[in-house]
Amino acid sequence: MTLGFGGEVAEFYQRYRRGYPATVFEALVDMLMLTDRDTAIDLGCGTGQLAIPLATYLRAVVGVDPEADMLVRARQGAADQGVTNVSWMLGADTDVAAVGELLGLGTVGAVTIGQALHWMDHQTLFRTGASVLRPGGGVAIVTNGAPLWLHDAPWSRALRGCLEQWFGTELSQTCGTDEASQRHYSDGLVSAGYEVSETSFDYTDDLTFDQLVGGVYSAFHVEDLPPPDKRSVFADQIRRAVHRQTRFPEPVHVAMLIGRTK
Repeated sequence: MTLGFGGEVAEFYQRYRRGYPATVFEALVDMLMLTDRDTAIDLGCGTGQLAIPLATYLRAVVGVDPEADMLVRARQGAADQGVTNVSWMLGADTDVAAVGELLGLGTVGAVTIGQALHWMDHQTLFRTGASVLRPGGGVAIVTNGAPLWLHDAPWSRALRGCLEQWFGTELSQTCGTDEASQRHYSDGLVSAGYEVSETSFDYTDDLTFDQLVGGVYSAFHVEDLPPPDKRSVFADQIRRAVHRQTRFPEPVHVAMLIGRTK
């Protein structure tokens, strides 16, 4: 079941993956008419960047992830923030029906997926998800910016070249953030019988060099992480590639795709 994002990767993920802007949660609550009586299932929850703040609007959230190490850190993160109405479950998108059975089929307000849908069988998920949702509830697909090495900025292009040289392969996977993927997901929601709407938000994040490198590590599989004794060499290669730049303005495009039950 694991996807290779346990161990140190989960630690990097918790430390360096940014959360979602408050406007995302406000729009999600408004578009699906969520209230403090609703429950949600957050699939591919990672260390809780979406599930924990969402829980402050709802009665309860179940965060589901195939990586136990992610869930350990998510649980600690919720405790640190005093959020007590999130439960954490080891599982995947294929378990959404089982979670729905626990919560009550036809009662869930939202099934959310934050930048993890590219790991899932979305067509099956959309069809299965409809059975767990209450009338007017829906599936929310939320992205939070393209991979760091795919921006149209000199530092990003330099980072991409450095990483491609390190791995010896082209890096082009967008993790579902590109327009073609979004259209594909939208078509899938329509085919599964949902009413589809979209919204987006844009902001700029200002990264330090440590955040840049940590963000890269958070996207690696465990087996792809540079060994600890080579990480200074890896970081130095990136530092030289970006000409010792110390701040990295990252344009972040947040896209939210909502499929509501009719």
